[in-house]
Amino acid sequence: MSDLSARDIGHRVVVRHRLPGGQSTDVIGVLQGYDAGWLVVRHSDSTLHRVRLQDVSAAKRIPPMPLRPVDVEQLFLTTALGRPAVETSYVGQWLLRASDGWTGRANSLLPAGDPEMPVSEALKLAEAFYTDRGLQPLALVRLESPAAQELGQLGWVDARPEQADVQVMHTTLELVNASPDYEVTVSDKPDAAWYEAAFEGAPPAVAPAVMEGAPKAAFASVELDGRVVAVGRGSMTGHWLGVDAVRVDPEYRRRGLATAILQELARWSGQLGGRRSYLEVVEDNKPAMTTYTNLGYAMAYRYRYLTNQPTS
Repeated sequence: MSDLSARDIGHRVVVRHRLPGGQSTDVIGVLQGYDAGWLVVRHSDSTLHRVRLQDVSAAKRIPPMPLRPVDVEQLFLTTALGRPAVETSYVGQWLLRASDGWTGRANSLLPAGDPEMPVSEALKLAEAFYTDRGLQPLALVRLESPAAQELGQLGWVDARPEQADVQVMHTTLELVNASPDYEVTVSDKPDAAWYEAAFEGAPPAVAPAVMEGAPKAAFASVELDGRVVAVGRGSMTGHWLGVDAVRVDPEYRRRGLATAILQELARWSGQLGGRRSYLEVVEDNKPAMTTYTNLGYAMAYRYRYLTNQPTS
């Protein structure tokens, strides 16, 4: 007997039901459908379980799955693997990245782990790496981390004082992988229409190498009125889904298109073993922050860029 109704759609539930052989089993997930004599429960791996109401022996709403504490150090490295730079090198365990100057993430030092030498010496090698490539030395540092404090003590300063902090947010796929309200196409390789929607104007020449460089990536898009109006990129690193490059045409914003992109990427990831998701957002981007918070994303950490060569 079910204590559920259509009002419980979107909430986490547990349903005990009889299998064809007569034995009982439980399914736990988010209630996605309740009509025509059937329950539909969406599991954390995006699988849909259809259960006949007449087979239900017990069903009730349960509390949402709490977000497990995140290993910040591990996530810090995971974000780099989800969108690898064109050129990489190491100073001990510190990662140097260069991609012809396009995006801070792809052209900055990631001071994670042990540089296996004094920090001052490691920074000299990093400076030489970027100077040789005609790039401003940058380091992407987690706020209040030991690395941020050490670099500050050695004279590295905020490279972009006019910009807000970047939040890295995380959630579990069970909160995101609902069926989208729009038809979302997912491909393993972006086409010209995807790039046209992802950028204002022509994309930088190095963009395809950066965007398509991950071992396992997906490119989502929504087409309305005969053209692509919303896009996003997903990448898999272990059980983590990284989401980036989410952009909606200004004429089509506030219609839930960004939500649909994230939901379909989460469904893609769940079928590949994805369990958790992260994304990055500048804190003063209030519409994006609202969208992501409503989908269950919460802050893991903040970061900024430091440099030893501040611009005037």
